Amino acid sequence: MAYEVTATRKRPRLFDNLVGQEFVVSTIKHAIEQRRIAHAYLFSGPRGVGKTSAARILARALNCQEGPTPNPCGICSNCTEITAGRSVDVIEIDGASNTSVNDVRQIKDEVLFPPQTSTYKIYIIDEVHMLSTSAFNALLKTIEEPPPYVIFIFATTELQKVPATIRSRCQQFHFQLIDLDLIKQCLAAASEEMGVVADDDALFWIAKESTGSMRDAYTLFDQIVSFSNDHITMDKISEKLGLVGIEQIVEIVSLLEEGRRSEAIEHLSALLKSGISVEQCIKDFTLFFRTLLFMKAGVQDEATLGLQTAQIPLAVRNAYTSEQLEAALGLFLSLYRDVRYSLSPRFELELAINKLATLKSASSPTALVARLESLRDGILSGDVKLPVRKIEVQPELSIVQAPQKETRPALSSSPKPESAPPPMAEVKERTVRPFEKSDLPHLIARFSEAPLLSQVAQAIVAIETSEGILTLTFSTPFCQGKAQDEEKRFKEAIEEISGFKGPIRFTVKADRAPLGSSEAGANGDQLLSNIATLFRGEIITR
Repeated sequence: MAYEVTATRKRPRLFDNLVGQEFVVSTIKHAIEQRRIAHAYLFSGPRGVGKTSAARILARALNCQEGPTPNPCGICSNCTEITAGRSVDVIEIDGASNTSVNDVRQIKDEVLFPPQTSTYKIYIIDEVHMLSTSAFNALLKTIEEPPPYVIFIFATTELQKVPATIRSRCQQFHFQLIDLDLIKQCLAAASEEMGVVADDDALFWIAKESTGSMRDAYTLFDQIVSFSNDHITMDKISEKLGLVGIEQIVEIVSLLEEGRRSEAIEHLSALLKSGISVEQCIKDFTLFFRTLLFMKAGVQDEATLGLQTAQIPLAVRNAYTSEQLEAALGLFLSLYRDVRYSLSPRFELELAINKLATLKSASSPTALVARLESLRDGILSGDVKLPVRKIEVQPELSIVQAPQKETRPALSSSPKPESAPPPMAEVKERTVRPFEKSDLPHLIARFSEAPLLSQVAQAIVAIETSEGILTLTFSTPFCQGKAQDEEKRFKEAIEEISGFKGPIRFTVKADRAPLGSSEAGANGDQLLSNIATLFRGEIITR
């Protein structure tokens, strides 16, 4: 007997054998039982999930000699002919090969003739989305009002390409991807029927690689059986198909986590020398970090994770934060997109592995902001104590000392205090009194941290209090204007020194020497010299 592939041998013959499509099965079975049979059906969904098989089962259920029945006998002449594809009343058409309007016109001519041996004449059009626009238009009227003995069953993997005018005339059934556990159970049953021993992790990998398609799972299963010598193991699959084993990935990641970068690069080089492609390495590393990220989020379903959790050590699971795993996953996803245009895909992979060595120090902007906010809240609440550092002021950065009396012509009329100003603690103990000339050194000392204001205070040549108003007279308009701008700071300093809280008026010396005179020139030169000293610069006159 000729060899029959598993996908064909295991094709379901009854609705109950159609796995993973409970909604479709229950709806169609109830419709047949109640004799609510539509004249057109549209089956849509991914490849290999049972659309064509469901169409054939529906054709047998409608044309079975015991029916219509939701459970065709499978032994009558109609059932056997439909199963073998020899029935003259069930016509299967490949939409990809019969796309023209002439093919549809032929169907329109054929529907005029009733079925020969069956109850219904059924047209199964696979990949119906491949029909041309004119072919769809020619089919509209026939689908809407067909003869009572004609039923159309359309199957497509791209529902969006089917015109809305066609969809609105059909009962639509969307087929879902099959669950990984169901595929694994079907593969285990197939291997048992064939007398093949299959390890659990190997069947899990085959089911995962099928991505929800039962036909793909059976096809891959047949390929692996051919080189496994009746015992399917994950080691044989990795060796023959060039896969990166989970143990090897864990080894490389563990070395990187420990900072042993050179050994991790050597392990990667050994993988590539063994014949594993760069693209396959990237895929396997991507799946690994995706699994770690999902496990970090609390996902436990192995079908969702894509890997068996027992294969990943606990130390590796807890080595990285969610933000770091997101960064690693994004790194390999970008790498897979970039390698096709790269000068050397291997260099790109080695660079990505090298970057993983610094993954533990990676942090997302969101995490940094959260840490800063937490630190701020801790400082404000007193839970976090900041260390106090003693800052040593370099000699060249020390505060500019006030010039002596003989170098300050602006203060020539003010007597030099005979003793140093008393400490600020003693000043605060004094009662409220007018601000006097003897308080001027305290004002200058008060502005020691603001050198420019200290120079302005030194330009005060007269102090007078009259009718509750304090008048400060300056030697130059510049100093008078600057003091006027900093009136608030002058008031605070004077109030701290003498307790005076009244208004302050800033004036300029009325009997200043005329511009151009020798006295004015001397005063101006001295002021320029003071400003140059303040800013540690040199004034060049032209």
